[in-house]
Amino acid sequence: MNPPDTTAALDLAAFVAASPSPYHAVAEAVRRLTAAGFTEQQEAGAWEDGPGGRYLVRDGTLLAWYVPAGGEPGAPLRVFAAHTDSPTLKVKPNPDSGAAGWRQVGVEIYGGALWNSWLDRDLGLAGRLALFDGTTVPVDVARPLLRVPQLAIHLDRQVNQGLTLDAQQHMLPIWGIGDVHEGDLLEFLAAEAGLAAREIAAHDLVTYDLTPPATLGRDDELLAAPRLDNLASVHAGLDALVRAAREEISTIPVFVGFDHEEIGSGSATGAAGPLLETVLTRLAGGFDARGAAFSRSRCLSVDVTHAAHPNYLERHDPAHRSIPNGGPSLKVNANQRYATDAPGAAAWHRACRGAGVPTQTFVGKNTMPCGTTVGPIVATRLGIRTVDVGIPVLSMHSARELCGVQDPAYLASAGAAFLADPI
Repeated sequence: MNPPDTTAALDLAAFVAASPSPYHAVAEAVRRLTAAGFTEQQEAGAWEDGPGGRYLVRDGTLLAWYVPAGGEPGAPLRVFAAHTDSPTLKVKPNPDSGAAGWRQVGVEIYGGALWNSWLDRDLGLAGRLALFDGTTVPVDVARPLLRVPQLAIHLDRQVNQGLTLDAQQHMLPIWGIGDVHEGDLLEFLAAEAGLAAREIAAHDLVTYDLTPPATLGRDDELLAAPRLDNLASVHAGLDALVRAAREEISTIPVFVGFDHEEIGSGSATGAAGPLLETVLTRLAGGFDARGAAFSRSRCLSVDVTHAAHPNYLERHDPAHRSIPNGGPSLKVNANQRYATDAPGAAAWHRACRGAGVPTQTFVGKNTMPCGTTVGPIVATRLGIRTVDVGIPVLSMHSARELCGVQDPAYLASAGAAFLADPI
């Protein structure tokens, strides 16, 4: 057996390692786009409507697009939509806490995290500090700083028959010993960022697993990494956009990585906000022209899907299981938790055939509720035909997840074909 090509998976691993928070993911994406010749479109600046690649940043959300030479407003838009956030523990505004000689940090559960997966892990802390002068400063404590400790089995002999966690009581990480003093964490972070604590007005901070991504298995067929949901899709979308921009195309390919998908997308930078609509309207030639352009446009909503779990096969539909290295899965749900319909599915299959990559179909078991994505939100807001897809991932919403090493390359190739498809 020939060893699998791990090039795309290792590049994904590097992207994940550089992206411990949505703000860092956007910064790394901007670095890659800039290297590919894209330039910044200031949200409050004059609109640049000439040919070339542009990107626009607002907080933890990034939009990027490419207008081909000779391209005119009204060309079909092809959107690759993903999200930059992942389930995690988010630091509270007044974080200093503790008891019995332990110093702790107050956190909230962000999104549908698998709580027990965060226990007894070395955690870093990353995000941004908002200053009184109106600026923000990124911060990343990329060393063992925090740990959420479990209770010893001697004090809970029944724990292996069922672990019950209280989000307020049991999920507080430890970061030191001694008396608790208000402002300790802020003082520490200010020093890390080279600031004075008095300069900091507020913060957006999340914890993250410090174990680096790694290939796994006898033949290195798997990639183990945090935040695959959904940095795997962000990584593939950026690659797909850059690839499409190198081709002779008649479409306008667009990438968007939204923040706040894991908590419902209801924010100024989430999929339910106006940012994508504003940019697409401008690319379509204005409000009066966008109806015709949108009717010929499509969106690929890309979020990871549940890989068939070998220890829990009864939780999956036997005819619609997704396996690692089997290619990205088309996601279908009769109740439109995924936005895929038959014409959209045909467009996806055409893209996969053109790119020469395999694909699968995922449908949840009738007795198991499935998740949802930004796809139905984009379709509802904009009326653009939307298709939901994603690579199979095991242990989704865990602090550390697992995917096939070939699937990131498959997804980027199929995504590029979808963005360039003129039909």
